[in-house]
Amino acid sequence: MNEKQRSILLDSSSRFPPPPGVKLSYGTSGFRADASILQSTVFRVGILAALRSLKTQSVIGLMITASHNDVSDNGVKIADPSGGMLSQAWEPFADALANAPDSLHLVQLVDDFVRKENIPFEGLESAEILLGRDTRPSGESLLEAAKKGINSIVGAVAVDMGVLTTPQLHWMVRARNKGMKATELDYFDQLSSSFSKLIDLIPHGNIVNTMDKLIVDGANGVGGEKLVVFKKVLQFLDLEIRNSGKEGVLNEEVGADYVQKEKVVPRGFAPADAGMRCASLDGDADRLVYFSVIPNADNRICLIDGDKILSLFALFIMEQLSILNQNECGGENNSYPATLGVVQTAYANGASTDYLKHLGLEVVFTPTGVKYLHEKAAEYDIGIYFEANGHGTILLSEGLLHWLDGRSSKPSLTSKGSEQQKAALRLLAVSKLINQAVGDALSGLLLVEAILQHMGWSIHRWSELYHDLPSRQLKVKVVDRSAVVTENAETVVVRPLGIQEAINAETAKYPQGRCFIRPSGTEDVVRVYAEASTEEAAVNLANSVARLVDQFLGFGSSS
Repeated sequence: MNEKQRSILLDSSSRFPPPPGVKLSYGTSGFRADASILQSTVFRVGILAALRSLKTQSVIGLMITASHNDVSDNGVKIADPSGGMLSQAWEPFADALANAPDSLHLVQLVDDFVRKENIPFEGLESAEILLGRDTRPSGESLLEAAKKGINSIVGAVAVDMGVLTTPQLHWMVRARNKGMKATELDYFDQLSSSFSKLIDLIPHGNIVNTMDKLIVDGANGVGGEKLVVFKKVLQFLDLEIRNSGKEGVLNEEVGADYVQKEKVVPRGFAPADAGMRCASLDGDADRLVYFSVIPNADNRICLIDGDKILSLFALFIMEQLSILNQNECGGENNSYPATLGVVQTAYANGASTDYLKHLGLEVVFTPTGVKYLHEKAAEYDIGIYFEANGHGTILLSEGLLHWLDGRSSKPSLTSKGSEQQKAALRLLAVSKLINQAVGDALSGLLLVEAILQHMGWSIHRWSELYHDLPSRQLKVKVVDRSAVVTENAETVVVRPLGIQEAINAETAKYPQGRCFIRPSGTEDVVRVYAEASTEEAAVNLANSVARLVDQFLGFGSSS
């Protein structure tokens, strides 16, 4: 590091001292905390983003959001060149940078890391970072801190993309690095045109939308705001948007996280909505769940979570692949041996896993966290992943897309207007509609709507695919969460010794019982998840295992 760069870093970082006694860790959500203590962290993530851009010689993204957290919180995370999450290999450096006690330590950390990673760092190379933020009041000042961090690296340029959903920023980073246009208008154009293509390809030429309107809860966040704008250019979908952010508090008794966990209607919905098709976005619009209000049931809902969204997508894709792999008129079989995989976590309801396996799908599990799901899904030609909370997407390989392009456009391979050509065109439209960078509530919502129209299904027909097993989640405060070590995608505890055997013994007492524990990534608690054949049994199983956790790891234990 030359003296000019060292001097700039020392001077700029001295203006953003870290809050005393605060230690933050970079996880799936990046850094997240009360907004009042994040100035220093966001400044330092600006430095991190600039270094990542220099290292990869690509456009990088920096998003300021706390997603479904309270409005008083905020956070910051990095989008890598693919539009995906920051490489896990850089997470330890992110932690060290955020927690460096002063400017001298910070500069030494940067110097050591630049040498270790061979990052071009003498101002000879340029770096470009796209910045986005959600609608939180703290976002604007934190964005300025990020700019200061980026500008403290010679040759780095911050490009403020304005108020965005998290998936929009990820999409823009991916698009820019593919040499495509990447404004918000381009995003809306791609989604609306690919949605229209899917509607045009509905069997029997039925492109008229005869479905009831869709009522969307925007969580009083950025997704609601963007949907109001998007609605003006969107065809074939009758939308009513509530909790758009014009009034009401972000994520307060609204949004996908609230609806999925509490299983009650969000604010702004009433018994008069019973039977209607409804959906909820979360605060930064990267999660999506559907629901219908149950008549005369004290605001209870029939929830359609990420597991059922995944199942709907899988059914549609299997149908298109089946059509594509049929011989036309007994001619040469030009099929592509596409691998199709479904990726879940242990939190997926057991009924959904059984349903998917009965369809003949390959179902694999990863530890909790989008970074693990996304990485595993990328191993397939078509990888579908969703968490029950509504965060997920579909990944399609370049090889498959190339083959689909050929099947859709070359008369020698597929007859024009044939079912095979239509199936290829549908999958190509899916690849443009779904956000392959990250889970995206807006693109996911459009794909759900297109598939429901394609199949002629109501929300009630969709909800009947299978019936979830009753489940219960609890958390138990412990002395040290790191004392819990799991394997097999967090379904088996290997430390402390003896607790897994005790959990197994409890679980065996309940028909269709399933239970696992895992340590929280952010606080000293252990999370308990239990399923069983009845609500009462699931609650009893969760409570009994929570007592085991307390016995082995709680404050009254010997540990």
